[in-house]
Amino acid sequence: MTLWRSLFVAASLLAAPLSLAHAQTPQMVKAKNVVLVHGAWADGSSWSEVIPILQAAGLHVTAVQNPLSSLADSVEATKRALAEQDGPTVLVAHSWGGTVISQVGNDPKVTGLVYVAARAPDANEDFVALSKQFPTGPVRAGIVEHDGDTKLSEDAFLKYFANGVKPEQAKELYAVQWPTAASIFAGRTTEAAWHAKPSWYAVSKNDYTINPDLERFLAKRMNATTVELDAGHLSLVSHPKEVANLILEAAGYPRS
Repeated sequence: MTLWRSLFVAASLLAAPLSLAHAQTPQMVKAKNVVLVHGAWADGSSWSEVIPILQAAGLHVTAVQNPLSSLADSVEATKRALAEQDGPTVLVAHSWGGTVISQVGNDPKVTGLVYVAARAPDANEDFVALSKQFPTGPVRAGIVEHDGDTKLSEDAFLKYFANGVKPEQAKELYAVQWPTAASIFAGRTTEAAWHAKPSWYAVSKNDYTINPDLERFLAKRMNATTVELDAGHLSLVSHPKEVANLILEAAGYPRS
């Protein structure tokens, strides 16, 4: 082997690890799309205050009509929405919807995950058991079950689920609340996408549905960029600008 060939081989070997390290450095990808996943006792209209802000910033927005009949059904609905997106996408969830995005968030189109007062289970985690380590919210006393489906009583919905929302708006949301299968709350994910994807979390400091300290625990566990809002569980309704700004940050856009 000539001296020049030896020098070339040595230089190539030295350069290889540097190239690999550079390739593995995470890069912020600007998203084109946002997919929104609602939680239990709600439908896609719960995002109606947030959507116009995101659209005004130039994002393509899709609100999943989450069937809430099973974890598998809700996952499939979100996968279908993701399949329709053209390019990088931020996946956002409220409440129980966090279970769904934790499962499907490893989709290669997904550039970031945003949790809004949401569950964020680890893979195969018993989230019900985890929740019991924190005080139970008063909304639980208002759950009414019929033939395997649950709804919230009007009193519980208005006082504890939609606290902080304008009364007339809270009543509208109560009218459109979607029946939620009792079985979904114990459903376990097989993945936890927040281990691999950048994550953001909006804690609701006045939440009577998911304990705020549980939300803080989840945000810290996933090393999420976190904001705390003076809001009840439906911060996406009562504080849409703050929630939208967190989503815009995750998408690589300036705040509104």
